[in-house]
Amino acid sequence: MVHTMRLNIVHPGADKLRYEIREIADVARRVAEAGIPVVWENIGDPVCRGEVPPAWIKKIVVNAVKEDAVFAYSPTKGLDETRAYIARERNLEGGIRITPDDILFFNGLGDGISHLYRNLNPRARILGPDPAYPTHSSAEAAHADKPHITYKLDPENEWKPDLADMEKKIREHKEIAGILIVNPDNPTGFVYPQKTIRAIVALAKKYKLFIISDEIYSNLAYKGSGMKKLASVIDSVPGIAMRGISKEFPWPGARCGWIEFYNRDKDANFDKYARSIVDSKTLEVCSTTLPQRVLPKVMGDKRYYPYLAKRTRNYKRRADYAHKVLSKISGVIIHKPHGAFYMTCVFKKGVLNKNQTLPIKSSLKKYIESCLTNAPPDKRFVYYLLASTGVCVVPLSSGFNSRLHGFRFLLLEPNDAKFEKTITTIARAISDYLSS
Repeated sequence: MVHTMRLNIVHPGADKLRYEIREIADVARRVAEAGIPVVWENIGDPVCRGEVPPAWIKKIVVNAVKEDAVFAYSPTKGLDETRAYIARERNLEGGIRITPDDILFFNGLGDGISHLYRNLNPRARILGPDPAYPTHSSAEAAHADKPHITYKLDPENEWKPDLADMEKKIREHKEIAGILIVNPDNPTGFVYPQKTIRAIVALAKKYKLFIISDEIYSNLAYKGSGMKKLASVIDSVPGIAMRGISKEFPWPGARCGWIEFYNRDKDANFDKYARSIVDSKTLEVCSTTLPQRVLPKVMGDKRYYPYLAKRTRNYKRRADYAHKVLSKISGVIIHKPHGAFYMTCVFKKGVLNKNQTLPIKSSLKKYIESCLTNAPPDKRFVYYLLASTGVCVVPLSSGFNSRLHGFRFLLLEPNDAKFEKTITTIARAISDYLSS
């Protein structure tokens, strides 16, 4: 006998929750079972890709574990001394000043993103970039039960945001209440110039919007990138900045991120929204104590920023190599990133079609084709690349809610020979696929 619920218990926006970055891992496991070694270029976890957290950071964590207090709850907003440290460092950078009360900790930025959108009025929308980071775009679309609204990042203009398109969307969609930027950007590695952020702030001021700036990679911007945090140019516009330690220490398993509220006193409605986010976190009691406890000691250590600088030099060097190889292919557009550890390769219009293939094992062909029913053309390429070579990248269209066709790959492989082999494998596969 079939049991049928008397009420539909599924949230109306449930089918908007997609995260192909991890979904493709299920396909990759089938490929691995067929005897093809997988090169995991899908998930940006530095530790899983071989980066070793420094011994001195581990020692700080080990010493903190000896403290009984790290086994206890922290205050809902976060440890007082940690929020004081972040506020002090933020204020030293210039721009808007904040207090520890303007900071709220979460169990990773994924948790913070979830709180931001679920506490937003369902009729209020957030305008985000295309390509989009799926945690933001899916959460926003699910909250509204409507497709995510985006502005264009332009691959023909080094991934700079199309400000005319941004303003057009704001005018057309009266329900837009805020603008999201991801800086440095995921998946493109683009760093927003200060002039561009000022222009976005001016739009927010003109149309009475607030700004969300996801700055999880802000301390992984490359030397000379011109990286500036939102706080430096926010002026009187209400805003929220988002940061965390997952990519920096790196310690993604710590699930430790925080948000900073700007200009709560400038708008009563924004202040009430901010209070609702704090109140919703109160219902969960608090976020994890241990990573908060070690944060000031790690970030305040004289070895911390030289350590980050060394990492970003390595990312930039790998990016330069990937750009040199992939830019020779006439059918793609590729730009060097200026921050984070991602690159995005875009296929030019008209170069992809549904008949292109790469040679794959007969035992995999039926399965791969079954995954590609009604799939966009870049997803088709990505799945054939995976089944043919074992290289697992993420398609732009379905993975990053994008109008563009392409894929994202990582700059994390610490072994230069392995990294260069992966890039040349991707390049050869693109050329073979486009000519098939």
